[in-house]
Parts: sequence; C-alpha cells; structure tokens
Amino acid sequence: MTENPENPGVRRVLAFLKGARTVPRSRWTARQVWRPTPGSMASLLVGLWLFGMGEAFLLIGDLGASPWTVLAQGLSLRTGWDIGWLTFLISMTVLLLWIPLRQRPGLGTVLNILVIPVALQLTYDLIPTPSNLVARFALVLLGVATIGLGSGFYLTAGHGPGPRDGWMTGLHHRTGRPVGQIRLGIEVVVLVLGVALGGTFGIGTVLFALLIGQAVALGLQVVTHLAPPQPHAHEPTD
Repeated sequence: MTENPENPGVRRVLAFLKGARTVPRSRWTARQVWRPTPGSMASLLVGLWLFGMGEAFLLIGDLGASPWTVLAQGLSLRTGWDIGWLTFLISMTVLLLWIPLRQRPGLGTVLNILVIPVALQLTYDLIPTPSNLVARFALVLLGVATIGLGSGFYLTAGHGPGPRDGWMTGLHHRTGRPVGQIRLGIEVVVLVLGVALGGTFGIGTVLFALLIGQAVALGLQVVTHLAPPQPHAHEPTD
C-alpha cells in the first residue's frame, strides 16, 4: 500500500527535505556577531571543523576539485600565478562584492579563514585516497553532505559567514530567493567560468556544484530542527 501524499507525516518529511529557504535562528544564535556565547562559539567551531573535513573528503575522493578551485586553476593557467595566491585574491574579491549587498564581516568570517584550513589538512593527512572507485564516489557525496551540515552549524551561530557564504546570504537577502537556489547558481557560474579559462573538472566537481546548494539548505534545516530558537529571540547585531 502506498502512502497517502495528504498524510501529515509525509507532508512534514517532504517539507523538511526541501531545506531551509533562509538562514534561520537557532537556540544558540548569538545576539552580537563579535560577542560569542558558549553555545554560539561551540556551534561556530563545530560547523567550521565539519566544513573543513568535508573539503578534505572531496580532495581525498580525487574525482574533481570544487568549482572555486577550478576557477583558481583556470586563472593560474592564464596568469602564471600560484593557485594558492589566486585563491586568496578570489576570496578578497568576493569580500568586495559584499559592499553593494551591505554584508558585514564578523567573528565567523575571521575564524572561517583560520579553522577550515586546519581541519582540512588534518583530515587529509589521516585518510588515504581509496583505490576503489565506489569508495571515492562515496567520499565525494560525504564531503558535500558534511559541508552542508557544517554550514548549517556555523551560519546559525550568528557570527557572520565566510567570504563565499556571505555572498550567498547577501544575494539571498537582496533577491528573496532561497539560499539553496542562490548557492547552486553561484557554483554553476563559477564552474563554467573556471572551465572557460582552462581549469579541469571531474564528476566530483559537477556533483558538488549541483548538490551543495541543497546540502546547505538541508544543513540549516537539520540544525534548527535540533535546536529551535527560543521565543522572543533577538536578531544578531554588530
């Protein structure tokens, strides 16, 4: 017997799987972006660590870099500059794009730069690249899911996003479009631009570009389901 689509339980599951349309508040969301509480700091650090682990899983899977790395690679081929230096310049450029969107940095923006690389490197050093293609494919999917969940924790901490997520949330607030759709659009545009410049990509790159938007939306949904906001919670301030 098939489930009745009008069943309230089925509707709740389907609504949950759609993910969050915006960055919601959670029980531990800070009231000020530069003043953490124990809960908001824990959420921020856990989220950033998961984000770094997810990035490492993508690298270990070795089925294609993320769209932003493809863009840096393409620019490197055109300019002769190192990918690391270009990655930094891209991040700084994206921060400049915050200005017309009226986005402001916070503690999360700073820690994003510090925590994610450490988590990425430690995870990458501990896990060898599997020889089995199925296992590598699974690592890529796990990486996307882990980045999505990590984004849910650190964005709901209320301490400000990293450069790329700040662009996503800024465009979301200006256009009213769901965060998942905004992130999907950004990743696809970045990937197309990177390939046009000569960057190389694989199935892992395509999967990341297509799935990361929904993964972030689901991550936000999971976190706020685990820790719904307190009644009469205040919006975070500078």
